[in-house]
Parts: sequence; structure tokens; C-alpha cells
Amino acid sequence: MSQPTEIEIEYCTQFVDSVGRVTVGPTLHTRLRSVPVGESLNLEMVQVPGGAFLMGSPNGQGCPDEQPQHFVQAWPFWMSRFLVTQEQWQAVMGTLPGRFKGAQLPVDTVSWIDANRFCEKLSARTRHGLHLPSEAQWEYACRAGTRTPFCYGPTLTSDLANYNGEFSYQSGPVGVYRHVTTPGGRFPPNGFGLYDLHGNLWEWCADTWHEPYTGAPADASPWVTGAADEFRVARGGSWHDIPEVCRSAARLKIKDSEGDEMTGFRVVME
Repeated sequence: MSQPTEIEIEYCTQFVDSVGRVTVGPTLHTRLRSVPVGESLNLEMVQVPGGAFLMGSPNGQGCPDEQPQHFVQAWPFWMSRFLVTQEQWQAVMGTLPGRFKGAQLPVDTVSWIDANRFCEKLSARTRHGLHLPSEAQWEYACRAGTRTPFCYGPTLTSDLANYNGEFSYQSGPVGVYRHVTTPGGRFPPNGFGLYDLHGNLWEWCADTWHEPYTGAPADASPWVTGAADEFRVARGGSWHDIPEVCRSAARLKIKDSEGDEMTGFRVVME
């Protein structure tokens, strides 16, 4: 199999104010690495710069399991630009689970155990260490330098993400409820050039479930000690969820053997 190729790309993100009015941001640049998955099929990885960030939600916002807020130092890593697609999954695993069908759609109905098997198989094939992101890596990548509830600003609109737009967040607008997943690239990227971190599908993280954050690692490594192994963390919300649970800090507790039409994943590489 061929070696990964790397190029520089440019992109623009969008921001909204509290009522959903859009401002287009400046042109940004990042590195894109294409990891071969199969014949003429690549997994696009975006370079996420290192940095410190404030993880979780402040008092009075979000849920108790998103607290206490704490500083985390994330080191540079690569993250898949989009959720893992059905054609990528089939090329590696030889099967095609899920409710929604389409080669470019994200693979759904994937358990945490299944997602890890995908990472192990693709790592062995490419000789690159691919794995699920830690919960801290995921939130750092999602926020992309922001401290607002969403990477786009203080609210969310259905022009920016795939969620149940029949509900609004605070003063934001009501929008569209699509009832299906959407392919990567349909909505604007965030400040790091990543797509669909709010809505579309819940995304598995490597960590076991802990509540609250007291004692969490400060280096963005996976938190896998001191809790029941069978419960894992998922992030980002789904096509079916209200915007409240699609926030950058929102979390979901799921058994590692479970997966439904609202769960998928993306991968990282150090």
C-alpha cells in the first residue's frame, strides 16, 4: 500500500452571533495527510496544532458531568477530517452495518468495540498508529480555540450542522430537521478545518466514563482508569438530537458493546 501524502489546504469557517446571524471568517491554512485505506481510497487527516484549553462547561451551563472546568494541554496530533465513511469501513472490515446507506455517508450503528477493531486493522495495514481520540483531544479539536457552546459561536443553526432543527438553542433560530445523516463537507468546517463535530453522529472516544472531571488527566491522554470499562464516552450529538446536546462540552455515556443509528466515529494519529 502506498505511503501517506501530505499537502497544504485552505478553508474558511463561519461564525454566528446569539441569534444566528452569520459572519464568514478569514481564509485559514492547515496540513492535510491522506492515509491509504483501499484501492484509490484515502482517509483524510487534518493537522491539529497543540495548545492549552479550558475543558468542560462553566457553572450554570450544561450538565454536572461537564464540570469542573479544567485546563488541559493538548499536544499536536492528526484527526480525520470527516467521520469514517461507509466505503472506508467496508474497505477495511468487509462488512457494512448501519441504517443509512451511501458510500460517502458516515458509517453508523458502530459500537466502541467495533470502532477499535477498525483502528487496529487499519493501523496494521498502514503501519501508522490510528486510534480513537481521547475525550480531551475531541473537545480541543471541536472547540478549535473557542470558548462558546459551539465552535461557530453562542448558538447553532441547521445551515451549520445536521441536528434536529425543530428545536433552537437559546436565542438561535428554528431550522431544518433532516431525519438522516449527511456526507462530510456539506456544512462549513470549524477553525481547525474539521467537519461535522456538532450533530450528524455521536462520536466514540477512547475514555471510560467518569463523572465528574475531578482527577482528569491534564495532558489530553485517554482517561481509562478508576471507572467501569464497559461504559465509554461519545461526543458531538447526532442528526436526531436537539442542539443542547450537540454542544462542544456535551457528553454521552454508552456501553462499549452498543451502537445504533446515531453513533459513528473518527480517528486520530499522533
